[in-house]
Amino acid sequence: MATKRALNIPNLLTYARIVAVPLVVLCFFVEGKLHGSETARWWALGLFVVASVTDWLDGYLARAWQQTSTIGRMLDPIADKLLVAAVLLLLAADGTIAGWSIWAAIVILCREILVSGLREYLAELKVSVPVTRLAKWKTATQMVALSFLLAGPAGDRVVYLVTEVGIALLWVAALITLYTGYDYFRAGLRHIGD
Repeated sequence: MATKRALNIPNLLTYARIVAVPLVVLCFFVEGKLHGSETARWWALGLFVVASVTDWLDGYLARAWQQTSTIGRMLDPIADKLLVAAVLLLLAADGTIAGWSIWAAIVILCREILVSGLREYLAELKVSVPVTRLAKWKTATQMVALSFLLAGPAGDRVVYLVTEVGIALLWVAALITLYTGYDYFRAGLRHIGD
């Protein structure tokens, strides 16, 4: 029974999102160097968009089909964080995210790590802090911003200012990330002992 739950469709979508992480990164190492071709950027974007859609789809199907599971609840946020962190680091190494915009990426990464630590601590106390609607908007904004940035220079050749729109959305995502992180810590602090 546990194996059946671990291999239900919502969980398989989560596993696929985890597998997509190295594939997205691999697209940037086409021809053995970090600056992949424009085709590689489009492949990375395609994989990222499909992986991002599975984030919504796995949760929707798990609730609709009543197939929620402990492993799904554990792996879903991990898959999201792996995908976002890997792409942020990739884009920073590539130079798509540079200058002051690095700070937006740092805010997002730090919040994700800190909230994961707090969530793990609270789980030991058997305390669950529910995901808010704003936190879901935060994830969606991050995914859209990163999609624009993955298209980056290749996208700029098709539609003017794709990279700039991605950077602006990254800052919006960072601000929402800060607020939701504060909100999460405020809710968690009530349960933290000395």
